[in-house]
Amino acid sequence: MAERILEILGALAAIATAVVAVWAYAKYRLDRRDKRLRLENHLRQEKETGHDQGQRTILDLMANLRMTESDVMDAAFRSTKVRCVTEVDDQLQAKALLFEYDDDTLAPVRPGRARF
Repeated sequence: MAERILEILGALAAIATAVVAVWAYAKYRLDRRDKRLRLENHLRQEKETGHDQGQRTILDLMANLRMTESDVMDAAFRSTKVRCVTEVDDQLQAKALLFEYDDDTLAPVRPGRARF
């Protein structure tokens, strides 16, 4: 009798573990998606204001979006709508990393057929 109860509790624990793991993974993926969309929308709005080209530094994005540097970098590099531009100084060395909304990425790219 006690062994049967332990078997049932073990099975329930395994099911609960799987449910919690799926929930945690879904939450993680949705949080990443939310951060990417927030970044894309912010950069789109900045570009649409027309004051400049809409390029923003990572520090500016961190302040406005309340995200960490790694969150901004992760969202920017996963996005197909955000372009990374390097600002250079007089000696052509990288001075700053700028992110901007890229309108050209909205058109789908159609791969050609392979020719042999």
